[in-house]
Amino acid sequence: MDLKQIDQYAKSIIVEAAKRIRNAFSYNLVIETKSNANDLVTNIDRETELFFIEKIKSFDPTHKILGEEGMGEKVESLDGVVWIIDPIDGTMNFVKQHRHFMISIGIFIDGLGKLGYIYDVMREDLFNAVAGEGAWYNASPLRKLQPVKIEESVIGINAHWVAPNRHIHHEKVIELVRKVRGTRSYGSAAMEIAFVVSGKLDAYVSMRLSPWDIAGGIIIAQEVGAITTNLHGEGFDFLHQDTFIIANPAIHQELLGKYIVPYDV
Repeated sequence: MDLKQIDQYAKSIIVEAAKRIRNAFSYNLVIETKSNANDLVTNIDRETELFFIEKIKSFDPTHKILGEEGMGEKVESLDGVVWIIDPIDGTMNFVKQHRHFMISIGIFIDGLGKLGYIYDVMREDLFNAVAGEGAWYNASPLRKLQPVKIEESVIGINAHWVAPNRHIHHEKVIELVRKVRGTRSYGSAAMEIAFVVSGKLDAYVSMRLSPWDIAGGIIIAQEVGAITTNLHGEGFDFLHQDTFIIANPAIHQELLGKYIVPYDV
């Protein structure tokens, strides 16, 4: 299998899809809710996913597509070549701000992540990686992450988790907020992952993410030395939702051991 050819093709259709999304601002969006009032989907999300499906199937009809909007086939295993796609990660930002949203794609071959992409649609910035060959921000190589202390860290975490909740011990999160240099919340998991792999954040935590939110980012993370697990320190299941943390390797264990503690631990 020619991984270089797949990589070049993936980049070309990502750029084309992004242009289509930017052009979509010139006409009305159709906005719907999914699981709750904050879980939005638009006609552009669906149209973009269909665009990717058409392009991928024209490239190789044996490739499978697992997408957020469910427009592709039902994927029950990662056998063969599987594209895991989020056509617009950060739909709320897309709708409200017209910025701070990403295209996220991970390409897996027989269960192994081989190619990862996070594309900032409005800034036209690409974070990408080829497994075992490195990661890049546009044309510039991304360096391995350098060690950082908790006290010097900037952490991506939603402010919701410092309030009482049923997922994690919020008192420990308050301790973390007081300990670190700062916290941020950008409203796009792919964007926050991109910031960790490029050193703009030192960790990002979420209570529930789906495979398409992180598939591309995890492949990039591996190339720069970032650690990605669920909140129990286990690997992520790319066919189901789970908790998620990506962190600089110097602070990953400390975050899970002291500050990000699920109630069932």
